Amino acid sequence: MSLEEEVCRIGKQLEKIVSQDSAMVPEEAVDLLTKLKDLPITLECLQKTRIGMSVNTMRKKSNNSNVQTLAKSLIKLWKKLLPEKSGSDKKADNGKASSEKSSRSTSPALSTKSDTSDAPTTPKDNKPISFPNTITDESVRGKCREMIVNSLQVQGEFEAVTKPEEVAAACEQLIFEEFKDTNVKYKQRIRSRVNNLRDPKNPMLKVRVLGGEISPARLAVMTSEEMASDEMKKLRQEFTKEGIREAQMAKNAGTKTNLFKCGRCGKRETTYNQLQTRSADEPMTTFVYCMNCGNRWKFC
Repeated sequence: MSLEEEVCRIGKQLEKIVSQDSAMVPEEAVDLLTKLKDLPITLECLQKTRIGMSVNTMRKKSNNSNVQTLAKSLIKLWKKLLPEKSGSDKKADNGKASSEKSSRSTSPALSTKSDTSDAPTTPKDNKPISFPNTITDESVRGKCREMIVNSLQVQGEFEAVTKPEEVAAACEQLIFEEFKDTNVKYKQRIRSRVNNLRDPKNPMLKVRVLGGEISPARLAVMTSEEMASDEMKKLRQEFTKEGIREAQMAKNAGTKTNLFKCGRCGKRETTYNQLQTRSADEPMTTFVYCMNCGNRWKFC
């Protein structure tokens, strides 16, 4: 079993323990966290398995002091895997506090080399991206980056792999490079990212972005369907199925009958169609339409 497979297996066990809530067994959690501490986990492994989220959830849900202590120590240990700014970068940041606001849109990404440029990098390939020096918070591009940063803010405790400023800078740059201008298509693409990230019914999108599962390059080109929550995707599938059924029913005028009584108007002026909506060995579904009030219903 590979390292990632082992970490994923432990992560699923932790999630199962958390889901049991009151039935949580501290001894099992301690044993699993101890195993994680003994594994040679790398930054790439953290990003692929998202084990940090599972451990952090365990820390917040558990009332056991041993579990909390072990979880905190693991999170602290894994934080050290994140590349830090070079000494020259830190000195420059301390000496330029007054200009920090104007340079916020081009804040440096995580780097492991002292001679790395101040350009943000994507967590996926760690390749530096250069930005024009003319970008400021007052420009269209600067404001677009600020909008993305604000839409990536997460309430409560969350161990992010990448910073909102870095994601926003890299994502905006890639969108700008695609359209070569801040035209209508550019603004529509930015607005689509922002609206989906702000959607309160889809909180996992920003978690996946900040957790490194979705890179800035991927976020820059995702469609609305791809960014939608699982619930919305399922709802859209249902709408599509219903649309197909309605189209099929429209082709067939339906059979007139007085066998069905409308629950809305009480009339028996109805038509019906039968369609095979489930597996072949299941009975057909009957769709009834009231010609008097337009009410529709179905039954098997």
